[in-house]
Amino acid sequence: MNKQVNQTLPPVSVVLCARNEAKRIRKSLEAIAAANPDEIIVVDGNSEDETVAIAREFTEHVIVSMAGSLTADRQVGIDACQHDLMAMIDADHRILPDTLVGLYADLCEFDLDVVQADLGIEDTGFWAAAENQAFDVFLNKPGPKTMIGTAPAMYRRRVFSVNKFDAHITRHKDDADFFYRLSKHANYRFGSGRTRVMQEHFASFSDYVKKFNWYGIGDAEFCVKHPNRAPSMFFHLFVRYPILRPLQAISKGKFKAIPYMMLCGLVRGSAMTWNLAIGRSQK
Repeated sequence: MNKQVNQTLPPVSVVLCARNEAKRIRKSLEAIAAANPDEIIVVDGNSEDETVAIAREFTEHVIVSMAGSLTADRQVGIDACQHDLMAMIDADHRILPDTLVGLYADLCEFDLDVVQADLGIEDTGFWAAAENQAFDVFLNKPGPKTMIGTAPAMYRRRVFSVNKFDAHITRHKDDADFFYRLSKHANYRFGSGRTRVMQEHFASFSDYVKKFNWYGIGDAEFCVKHPNRAPSMFFHLFVRYPILRPLQAISKGKFKAIPYMMLCGLVRGSAMTWNLAIGRSQK
């Protein structure tokens, strides 16, 4: 449940980027509309299903993008925003009517330029429950951080005067590159809030393997672009995820998180290593 807040929300734009999300986008847009933002912008990555038609039921601001990646589409949406406060919400996110107000309160409370929501997964089985427990172990801790996700999150426009979701960011995984580069600019802060947003995932074992493999390709791209961070990335995926975080989970009694963390680290790490070895990641 979101916290109760008494915070006046300035004009806010919501950006939703999607490709072939006809199965999930309606629920997300219904929830966004119920939150009553001043503007809803949908950037469609040239879908082959009914994503665009569904989006046009909710907003006239639908952009069919040929930019070629989710990362680039995020900037297309940001560039189209009219307001200084912007929320990035994806098709699998299920916000509540007070979520935008809560995210803005978090932004102000922690004096941040970007705040990611507290995350939860709609419980559809073991792996979804395991991801929820994993989030409780290492992710959902409010306050400034050195790394967060790009969505669901709220941004102040000033962030995009020094950093963008553009060709300089990895194609497969945008958060590590975007926030690493933002951290190089003084006086810009980002972190996590208290306002929870639930996610609807396809939560089978094979779905998670596919997702972690996708992340691993992005991790390889990140290492190519930032070779000074490669040792840290190897430590993160082969030590922190499969060893140290499971120990944290045991200490907190979150036992379902253990196989999730081990799977995440080993699949991502293997995909990263393979793609670095074959030279698939390009500068």
